[in-house]
Amino acid sequence: MMNHHMPKTSENEPTKTSSFALSVRLKYVKLGYHYLVSNALYLIVFPLLSVILTHLSTFTVEDFILLSRNLRFSYVTLCLLSTSTAFLATFYFMSRPRKVYLVDFACYKPEKDQMVSKELFLKVSGKFFTEESLQFQKKILERSGLGEMTYGPKGLIKDPPDHSLKEARKESETVMFGAIDELLAKTGVNPRDIGILVVNCSLFNPTPSLSATIVNRYKLRGNIFSYNLGGMGCSAGIISIDLAKQLLQVHRNSYALVVSTENLTYNWYFGNNRSMLVTNCLFRLGGAAILLSNKSWDRRRSKYELVHTLRTHKGADDKSYNCAFEEEDETNKVGIKLSKDLMPVAGEALKANITTLGPLVLPLSEQLLFFATLLARKVLKKKLKPYIPDFKLAFEHFCIHAGGRGVLDVLEKNLDLTEWHMEPSRMTLYRFGNTSSSSLWYELAYTEAKGRIKKRDRVWQIGFGSGFKCNSAVWRALKTIDPAKEKNPWMDEIDKFPVQVPLVASITYKN
Repeated sequence: MMNHHMPKTSENEPTKTSSFALSVRLKYVKLGYHYLVSNALYLIVFPLLSVILTHLSTFTVEDFILLSRNLRFSYVTLCLLSTSTAFLATFYFMSRPRKVYLVDFACYKPEKDQMVSKELFLKVSGKFFTEESLQFQKKILERSGLGEMTYGPKGLIKDPPDHSLKEARKESETVMFGAIDELLAKTGVNPRDIGILVVNCSLFNPTPSLSATIVNRYKLRGNIFSYNLGGMGCSAGIISIDLAKQLLQVHRNSYALVVSTENLTYNWYFGNNRSMLVTNCLFRLGGAAILLSNKSWDRRRSKYELVHTLRTHKGADDKSYNCAFEEEDETNKVGIKLSKDLMPVAGEALKANITTLGPLVLPLSEQLLFFATLLARKVLKKKLKPYIPDFKLAFEHFCIHAGGRGVLDVLEKNLDLTEWHMEPSRMTLYRFGNTSSSSLWYELAYTEAKGRIKKRDRVWQIGFGSGFKCNSAVWRALKTIDPAKEKNPWMDEIDKFPVQVPLVASITYKN
C-alpha cells in the first residue's frame, strides 16, 4: 500500500543523484584535461631531457674532447656572435614595455551623517515627484540590491536641497581630497613627485577643471601631464588606468595619480520620466584615488602589477550609442535616459571584450576547447552550443562594476561564477550603492579586507559605461595582502559581511 504514495520515476529520466554524479565526473575529467594540457611542455621536455642525460652519461673524456674540437668557433665568428647577442639584448630591454605597478589605492568613505536609508531617500524625493513616480522609485529601490547605509551628498540631503554649482564643486572636492589625502598618507609620496594626473568624472566638468583643482590643492609641479576625462560613463575608471599606463610607457621613472569619481549634486534628476528616474535610485556618493608607478624599485612595495588593459567601444552601433543618453525630458529637465536595450547591449559589449581578452589570459586547454567548438559549429556545421570559456581558470578574483543587481545577475550566469566570486560586487552595491567608475576599487578593497589576496593571484576588473563601452583591467598581486595592516572603508565593519540580500526588500513609507 505504501507504493501508492511513492513518486514514480520514468526509466528514461535520470535521477538527481545520477545527474549530480555525472556533473562531478565531468568536472574532474575537465580538470584532468586542463592539467594535462597546461603541463604538456613539462611532460614532453622532462622525458626528452632524461634520454639526453642518459646518453651523455655514456660519453668518455675523449668523446667530450672530440666534441669540443668539432664545435670550436673561429675568433672572428665568436666576436661577431657576442656583438650581435649584446646588441639584440640591448634592443630588447630598451624596446619592451615598461612594467606598471599599483603602489596603493584609497576609497573615500563619507561621514555617517551622509547615510541615506531607502526611507530617507523617498522622504527627500517626496517633495519633488508625483505619487506615481514615487511608487516607481520605491519599486526600483526594493529590488535594487542596495542596503540602508549608502551615502548621498550633503547638498541633496538638505531641506531644501541645494544643487548649485558651488555645492556641486564642494561635493567633488570633498570626495577627491579625502581619497587623495588617504592615498598620500599610505604611500608617503611627495605630491611634487607626481608627474602624471588623470581625473575622470562623467557628468560634472566645471572650469577650472577637476584636475586643475587637484593641482592647485596639492601644489603639483608645473610640468605635470594632467588630463580630465568627462562624459565617458561608469567605465571611465579603467580608461583612466589605460591612459596612465600609456603615458608611463613614455615618461620614465614617474608616478601617475588616477582619480575616479562622479558628482550627484549637479546631476540629480527632478522630473517624472521613468527611464530617467532609475539613475536616481542606484547612484550614490563615492570616489577613489590610485597611485601607479613605472619605477623598478617600487615593485617591492607595490601591491599589484598591471598585466593587461583592454577597451571595447560599441559606439558605431546606434542602439549601443543611445542606450544611456543624457537629454531633456518633456518638461526640459535634464537626466540620463536608460533604454530597454541596455542589458542586451551590455551583453554584446562584454562578448566582444572577452573574445579579445580570452587569448591573452586563458590557459591553452580552454583556448583549444573554444577553438574546437567554434570549428565544429562554423566549419562542420554541428549543432553545438557556443563554448563559454571558464574564466575561473584565468582569474582568482573578479571585480565587476556594481551598476545594479540586473547587471551582476547576468554576468554571474554568463561567466558561470560562484556566489564567492560575486560577493565583492554584490556587497559593494549593498553597502555603497553604484559609485560609478570608483565601484571597482571598493570591490578590490573588500577583497583585501577579507584577506583573500595572495601573492600571484590574478584580478579581473570589468567596467561598463555609456557609449557603449566595456573595459577590462587585469592585475597580478605582487604580495599577499595582510588585512590587519590595511586601511580601507571596509575594515571597521568587514566582519559583518557578507549579508544575505533579499530579492525584494520591502520599504514601509508613507508620503
